[in-house]
Amino acid sequence: MAAETAGIRLEERWREILSVHARTLGEIDRALHPHGLGASDFEVLDLLATASPEEGEQYRVQNLGRRVHLSQSALSRLIARLEKDGLVTRSLCREDRRGVYVTLTRKGHDLHAEVLPLQRAALARALGE
Repeated sequence: MAAETAGIRLEERWREILSVHARTLGEIDRALHPHGLGASDFEVLDLLATASPEEGEQYRVQNLGRRVHLSQSALSRLIARLEKDGLVTRSLCREDRRGVYVTLTRKGHDLHAEVLPLQRAALARALGE
């Protein structure tokens, strides 16, 4: 009986986490949509902006993959879309030709700075801060 009750509490807690996650992503997506971005797009731009404060600094895609919750193929498609929009550039790693670097462009830095307050406000709304 006690194990069953503990299991039910865990299940309820898990569903609450999923609900908060979905609600938060929805808030962020709605806030960023007018700027042509979604939550995952912003997450990549934010990681690039905070990891590379100077325009032109590079971030390895493999390292991005460890930080964002996307499959490798989804991340590759997202980066290709950001590149097409002029927000990032990609280049091959000279030391390891299998590696790919991503660099935030000036346009990417500017857009990140513009939407950062919107993303933070959406987080505050969704998380009750």
